[in-house]
Parts: sequence; structure tokens; C-alpha cells
Amino acid sequence: MIDTHVHFWHYEPVKDAWITDHMMAIKRDFTPAQLEVQLKANGVDGCVAVQADQSENETKFLLAYAEQFPFIKGVVGWVDLRDRNLAERLAHFAVHHQLKGWRHIAQAEPDGFLASEDFLRGIAMLKQHAYTYDILIHKGQLKDAITLAEKFPDQKFILNHLAKPDIAAKKEDMEWYEGIKLLAQQKNVYCKVSGMVTEANWLHWKYNDMVFYLDAVFEHFGFDRVMFGSDWPVCTLAATYTEVKHILNQYTLGLEKEQQNKIFETNAIRCYNL
Repeated sequence: MIDTHVHFWHYEPVKDAWITDHMMAIKRDFTPAQLEVQLKANGVDGCVAVQADQSENETKFLLAYAEQFPFIKGVVGWVDLRDRNLAERLAHFAVHHQLKGWRHIAQAEPDGFLASEDFLRGIAMLKQHAYTYDILIHKGQLKDAITLAEKFPDQKFILNHLAKPDIAAKKEDMEWYEGIKLLAQQKNVYCKVSGMVTEANWLHWKYNDMVFYLDAVFEHFGFDRVMFGSDWPVCTLAATYTEVKHILNQYTLGLEKEQQNKIFETNAIRCYNL
């Protein structure tokens, strides 16, 4: 099994300012040694480490961990995709076989970021190194994500956290549903089942709160483009690692073994070239 979405950090108040006082439980260091305990307890063999800070130092930090801990099968780093010297930066990092792709925290950017000329120029350069791009957006940016995927049909994109639907509202979000339906029509887009518990009510979420969103993802992305991601340690704001994994375990219980293997392992290997 592969967990496609984990983070590590040595907590620093300035660098990690996104961790607010509302998130006191994760205002501390999180290391691979801590995660390894959770992976082993849940039968997970490896993971993909994803950037949480917008710096090349973050990429180097994760790559150093990947060298030290073999269960980190891949890294999704950060580089400034709008940099005029991007070709040079990509070539610099290309020697690291664990580096599989890139992510920018686009959910915090203004409308139109994903369609900006500088950003699109950067995305166009990723194919040369067979890099993936992880799309981190909120549901209001789905339209821009659809346009992005259409512009680059040969580029692998991975939607993070289902585009952050408002699960806590406890009602079916049909606007989000229509956006997911359209995005999934782009066959170059994968979807991580990740980040759900922190979009739900942290203290009072239930499995049934997740079913509408899981139904939509599997209805439109199918069994070949959906992957498990825990979003550890952010998920611990609302659930344990085991509870997060159990959501997808329960949902896929009636599936054939081959389908389960795709969701928990082989899709990740194929998508990220692990």
C-alpha cells in the first residue's frame, strides 16, 4: 500500500504561519520516524512526501528525508514555476530520482492564478522531465483547473483533497459535483482521496458525511485514477491516521481485490512512476 499524501516539517512560527492557533495540535515537529509507526500499524508500505512550504529549501528538505528513509517512495516538491530560469532549476533537481513532481499552494492565490501566462509557461516545461503537478485548490477554482488540464492533455495532474468541498455543511454540494464531473473528463487528471476529515466538522464528523463525495469521485474518476492519501499530520486535527484510512477501507470493502489494489497501490505507482 502507498499513502500518496504526507507532510513533514520542523515547526517554525514564521515559515509555518499557515498553522494557526486553531491548529495547536500540529504546532510541532513531524518526522518520518513518527509517520513510520503509523504506516506499519496500518499495513502501508510507502508514501509520497508533499511540500508544505513554498521554497526550494523545502524540496531539498524532503529529498534528504527520502534518501534517509526508503519508505518515502517519492517527493512532490516546490519550485517557482513562474521563474524565468525555471529550465535551469528543473535541470538542477532532475538528478534526484525520488523527485516525482511539483505543487504550488494555489488555493491561497487570487482568481486566475492557474491561467496566468507565467504559470502556464512553467507547466509546459514539466513534461520534459516527466514531472507530475499536484493541484491544490478550493472548490471555487475548479473551473480554472479544468481549463488547465485541457490546455496540457499530456501532462499528469493530481487533484488534492477533492478540491476542498464544504463537507462540514452536511448537504450535497452540487456546484462542486458538477465541477468534479467536468474535471474528471480530462483523462490526464488523477484524484487523491485525501483531506476529507479536515473539511468536515473536526469534532463531530461521521463516515456518512463522506459518502456523497466519495460516490462522486469514484463515479467520475473510476477505479484507475483514484488514490489513497492520508494528509498526515494535518488530518490529526480531526482524526487519527487509522480513522482516516478506515474511511476508504470501509467505502471499498465490497470492491474486487484488483480494484482495491489500484486505489491503495498500483494507481499511485503508475501516476508518480514510483
